[in-house]
Amino acid sequence: MKGKKIFITLVVVVTVLALGIILRDVFLFPEWRDITREEARRGRVGLIYVEGTILAGRGQGGLMGAPGMDPVLKQLQEARLDPQTRAVVLRVNSPGGSAAASQEIHREISKIREEGKPVVVSMADVAASGGYYISVAADKIMANPGTTTGSIGVIMQFANLEELYEKLGVDFETIKSGEYKDMGDPGRSVTPEEREVMQAMADDVFDQFVEAVAQGREMSREEVLEVADGRVFTGRQALDKGLIDDMGDLYDAVDAAARLANLEDPQVKDYTRVSPWSLFWSGGLQEETVPYRLLEGISFYNIIRGVEKQ
Repeated sequence: MKGKKIFITLVVVVTVLALGIILRDVFLFPEWRDITREEARRGRVGLIYVEGTILAGRGQGGLMGAPGMDPVLKQLQEARLDPQTRAVVLRVNSPGGSAAASQEIHREISKIREEGKPVVVSMADVAASGGYYISVAADKIMANPGTTTGSIGVIMQFANLEELYEKLGVDFETIKSGEYKDMGDPGRSVTPEEREVMQAMADDVFDQFVEAVAQGREMSREEVLEVADGRVFTGRQALDKGLIDDMGDLYDAVDAAARLANLEDPQVKDYTRVSPWSLFWSGGLQEETVPYRLLEGISFYNIIRGVEKQ
């Protein structure tokens, strides 16, 4: 009975949240109703957020699950296929993550550019490692002076709990089909042969990273290797190294994207806006998500820009 009451209360809370966000756009921000007609005439800039660890798939799901990047891929595709969207701003706030997931986002950004739509990256607090990998696919990269970026490199780590297991009296029996099938087993040390295999993997992914940076930033491989030792840079240092193009915040990035697309006073469509139901069930209810969207949503963005111009 108690569990049923908790479930009903939870449903009511989510319902109220959903209604609150819907009513916010309808009543508090009536300008939202006019955006569609305005966009059809003027064109618009798409806004997509990449936040947190970059992981492939849909995420783990649930309230506490880690989000995957599949929604970002979908948003990039929507922006590419949307005829009213003439340019895209990618707001990156990520320390990196999976190499494969970063490459998927990189590829989708490249597809947008192939359609003739410019892409501008706006770096927030951090856009390092995989966060930088996806950024180099853009036409222009902008950051704040204190942004943390760079970290061009690859890392593979395995825990060695052999001594701990011995103290606890824990023993493992391993049956495997091949010599390297249990590579990375925390119950023993890595063998020299296994280390060689893993080093080759890391080197291969590193070469892919360097190639992506060289191509995206129009640098030689040698120039990239000079800064590809894994170190991070501030935004100002990155500008001096040629890793980014300019200083600026999110609004500056939107203005830059509009100029590249020859748009005057465009509206902005936030492709990251999602329903409260998907936030609850898909693992999207992450740190700062709800309040951040309330402040950074498309309606609020356009209203603030309108106030600045009065």
